[in-house]
Amino acid sequence: MSKPVNTVLIVDDEPKIRRFLRAGFELHGYAVLEAETGADGLKSAMFGKPDLVILDLGLPDIEGSDVLEQIRGWSNTPVIMLSIESDEAEKVRLLKSGADDYVVKPFGIAELLARSEAALRRYFKSRTESPVVVAGPLSINLVARSVTVGGVQIKLTRKEYRLLHVLATHVGLVVTHDQLLKDIWSGNQRDNIQYLRILVRKLRQKIEADPNRPRLLLTESGVGYRLRSQFSDPSDAARQAQDVDT
Repeated sequence: MSKPVNTVLIVDDEPKIRRFLRAGFELHGYAVLEAETGADGLKSAMFGKPDLVILDLGLPDIEGSDVLEQIRGWSNTPVIMLSIESDEAEKVRLLKSGADDYVVKPFGIAELLARSEAALRRYFKSRTESPVVVAGPLSINLVARSVTVGGVQIKLTRKEYRLLHVLATHVGLVVTHDQLLKDIWSGNQRDNIQYLRILVRKLRQKIEADPNRPRLLLTESGVGYRLRSQFSDPSDAARQAQDVDT
């Protein structure tokens, strides 16, 4: 199997909550780290290098807010706070302290996953906006609006570039069909996924060495598309053969 795209660290002293979150995140392709205390959470955040931290506010040894403050001292990794309290003043305080989101228990895994994806998109976008995104042989200069493959500049239509730009600013993450349709089109086309599939095929003809076996612009079946960020795992080859829309 290929490596999961992102790693999430779950810091919570309740085993049932950790099992619940682990199952949900692993089902959606994440690698999961766990910590039961604030001290262990800080160690895992430093040495495990997660892409996202789910942090409970009420920990047995250190307040979650203190853990957040320490993480923010050396990392911009997205942090989503969990709490049984829905106090607005507390939410504002944590958001001002550097939390990316705040979720009140009990919550559904679908909501937390959606909030996690949103936090990761913002984070990856902030990292990739300046100014060149590189994905294997593909290079996208977001300032000059130029695209090269293997050092050779290629010409894209306005919509082809817009599609690639959206994927590049979320490199490594899945961008849903709905988001792409809204970002690229207006009017009736926003509701017609066939327009998007045609555009993806056209873009693949220009950026892929073999458009029938894409290695750069990958299909996430039933969800959307992803611009691949890592090219070190040869075991992706079997999957690449299935990444073409029909």
